[in-house]
Amino acid sequence: MDAQDRVAAFVEANDMDADPAYRVLDLAAEVGEIAADAAKSSEYGASPDELTVSEDELGDALFSLLATADALDIDAEAALAESLAKYERRLDESGDAGSSE
Repeated sequence: MDAQDRVAAFVEANDMDADPAYRVLDLAAEVGEIAADAAKSSEYGASPDELTVSEDELGDALFSLLATADALDIDAEAALAESLAKYERRLDESGDAGSSE
């Protein structure tokens, strides 16, 4: 069983089904908590070497991302493979993985 299936089974077993719109908002909140950890620990960027992020918060964001993918009927592993292929194309074409837009 892959991670997305594990999250979907947990959500179903614990009656945590939610509309995709709620899932997206929850994901944004969880990523915001990671950003808050990073901002606070690095003194808002003044001490980048001191940056820390809670493994628990990262896990919450990952759970939320996989629950969002499931709610949207998106295969997270396929989406990741597509994204990696996109970055590889960019590297091949321009030597940079960043978006030129």
